[in-house]
Amino acid sequence: MIAKSNHLQTPKGYNVSLPLETLPSQKYLFIPKTNMRCAKADLSIAVGDKVNFSQEIGIRHGPFFDQPIFSPCSGTYLGLEKHGYRNGKVLEYLKFENDGKDTLDPSVKGLSKQEIASLTQDQLVALLKHYAAVGLGGSSFPSYVKAQTKEKINTILIDGVECEPYVTADHRALEDEGSLRKVIEGMIVLNRIYGCKDARICIKAKHKELVPVFDKVIADYPDSGVSMQLLGSFYPQGWELAMIKKATGIEVKPGTLPAKYGILNFNVNSMIQLMSILEKGMPIMDRYVNVNGDEIVSPKTLLVRVGTPFSALIEACGGYKSQEDEKILLVGGAMMGSSIPNDDCVVTRTVTSLVCNKKVYYKEEPCIRCGTCVLSCPAHLYPVLVMKAMKTMPVDRQKIKDLKVLNCMECGLCSYSCTSKIPLTDYMRRAKVVAKLP
Repeated sequence: MIAKSNHLQTPKGYNVSLPLETLPSQKYLFIPKTNMRCAKADLSIAVGDKVNFSQEIGIRHGPFFDQPIFSPCSGTYLGLEKHGYRNGKVLEYLKFENDGKDTLDPSVKGLSKQEIASLTQDQLVALLKHYAAVGLGGSSFPSYVKAQTKEKINTILIDGVECEPYVTADHRALEDEGSLRKVIEGMIVLNRIYGCKDARICIKAKHKELVPVFDKVIADYPDSGVSMQLLGSFYPQGWELAMIKKATGIEVKPGTLPAKYGILNFNVNSMIQLMSILEKGMPIMDRYVNVNGDEIVSPKTLLVRVGTPFSALIEACGGYKSQEDEKILLVGGAMMGSSIPNDDCVVTRTVTSLVCNKKVYYKEEPCIRCGTCVLSCPAHLYPVLVMKAMKTMPVDRQKIKDLKVLNCMECGLCSYSCTSKIPLTDYMRRAKVVAKLP
């Protein structure tokens, strides 16, 4: 029984075929002034200024890179407001009154087919950096860092596994022929630039219904080197290292970029973002977001404008089933998502889903040293020993480092499988902070 603890059962209400709707662009849209990777920002607009759609309006400053900020609509800049962020913190947001016209900024200009066909690696890196392209599977890792590798690339993997319960935004993108076409075209661009002939879209084996959709579209791209690969139907198959090992047999050392092993990997929506940059000359401004969970009246997949308040998404799904029940709101998924205190939050490019379930309280019991957390850990760590080390005062930082906590992907399986209901993942997160201290 314990050996099966790393295979999550499908939760009630989980459905890859959720109704799809396009949510109209809202009257007020919001863009975070700073984010998880960039703690400072400078704005080039003032309150009351008119802005165009996709106009560059400022720049965020990170520790080793900058991120331009783009307007999510045409309209008027109204100033700063504080709202929740996807990690549960409260940030300052730029507020815009949308005029509904989406008047493009004069600077917005895509590349011609000929220019895309002759794009060099240096040009690709510059574009990804200029448009602040980041991983759209939730990590928000700067895409240009991967793209600027000097390693020889043999394989390009596009992660469409999406193993989190409730999360189906990538599946929906692959289900739509139009967005799938953009994913394939982005892969073809990467194949040419890196001199690679092997690019694969990786999905769960149980989602074979995507194969005929892919076969139909790929017929228009003969000799592209693009294929679809079926991987395991378990959690956490979508973890970067697990996906790479299953797809190629290569074991990537934690903390090492896969490029050192001849592999470039991106998310499905990151390819759609790439083609938006190349063809339109603008970052991705609309994305699929799942709104799901047992407290949502009508779970749906929504195509929404970046900058849309969560409250608009919930309203489009019929609201909450109960106003009295205490709820837990998760951004990103039931296992690795971040808990937010309320729905006063905003859709950013890296938001894949919003899950709302009834809050359930568990009584924590003493550890019985059953070893379930150890057997469940995909990174082969010892969560129970990390917990013990964190409880021993003063905390021995060297011992924490020796337990290799920085290899933890925070998948949540240790907490999920714990028979004593101990929040082991929280101990792992805190231990990672300790291990990073100078």
